[in-house]
Amino acid sequence: MGLIRIEEMEFYAFHGHYKEEQIVGNHFIVDVEIDTDTGKAGESDDLRDTLNYQMAYQIIKREMETKSNLLEHIATRILDALYSELSGINRATIKVSKMNPVMGGRIGRVSVEISR
Repeated sequence: MGLIRIEEMEFYAFHGHYKEEQIVGNHFIVDVEIDTDTGKAGESDDLRDTLNYQMAYQIIKREMETKSNLLEHIATRILDALYSELSGINRATIKVSKMNPVMGGRIGRVSVEISR
């Protein structure tokens, strides 16, 4: 077994409950951790023997381009797409963070993390 992590993917997107957020947009950081069997790839050094994390990034990027009201919805959509389009995932965790959210005070980020 092994873990593949893609960390601190940065996106500018138009997610949010409030109309202003959907117009102005915001910065988001996404982290993913995928538990998968890395043994065969460790021996063969062949991309066909592992989970292609370039494809995982492209799936996440595509999902980040689709507007959502809630971080929970974004994270769930990303997990659904990863499981649907990639094989060999035993468990995955996605963390979606909205940077500097408008909440009436100075906040660095708000995050939602979901595992399946």
